[in-house]
Amino acid sequence: NAIKTEVDGYIFASRREANYYLELSLMEKAGEISDIELQPQFPCTVNGKLVCKYVADFRYYDIKNEYVVTVDVKGFKTPVYRMKKKLVEAIYNIVITEV
Repeated sequence: NAIKTEVDGYIFASRREANYYLELSLMEKAGEISDIELQPQFPCTVNGKLVCKYVADFRYYDIKNEYVVTVDVKGFKTPVYRMKKKLVEAIYNIVITEV
């Protein structure tokens, strides 16, 4: 039942995602984070074959802790999402933060 929402010329899949973007924007203005990226893509290739693509909601650099954060704003976790999340975390050696 997500309602698409527009903020700053971007269309978000839900109000929750749009609100999180607003939080990130405030954090960027405060100098806490930088390099906000919307919809970063992660191709999942195994043995040279593209198995799937995972698209996160956001990626940004946490200035204080000096690392890149990948975020997915989730209301409902489907079995396909759970599988893709595990695959991306294994291939790219990252942790996807769910909010």
